[in-house]
Amino acid sequence: MMHSLAQTNVGEILPEIHFGPITRTMLALYAGASGDHNPAHIDLDFAKAAGLPDVFAHGMLSFGGLAQVVTRWCGRDRMRSFGARFLAIVEVHELLTCTGLVTERFEEAGETLVRVTVAATTRSASPALTGEALICVS
Repeated sequence: MMHSLAQTNVGEILPEIHFGPITRTMLALYAGASGDHNPAHIDLDFAKAAGLPDVFAHGMLSFGGLAQVVTRWCGRDRMRSFGARFLAIVEVHELLTCTGLVTERFEEAGETLVRVTVAATTRSASPALTGEALICVS
């Protein structure tokens, strides 16, 4: 059931979601769907030759996982903008915990909007992505 957004206030915490664990199959399927066939994401031999311990997730795959904390809360149609900053590589087998917090409520162009800060952290609580979304709540 979708959250009643009209009464959303600063300080509200969005329900957290878990994205993953990231599997090799997930990486291969994402490479095919996105057209991003960078071998660092799908070829273990390439990754090791580059000095990495293993392949790692596409940044936009992790971004998509992070976006779910907002879209599951409000739906896609209310999102006015969404952006994130990549802070660390998300390794294969990692499980991301994605969180959101309403940090601002304001009026703009006839709409009531809230700013939601979002973050994705690894199992060890290391930040992988941070960002923010603007959501229409009117």
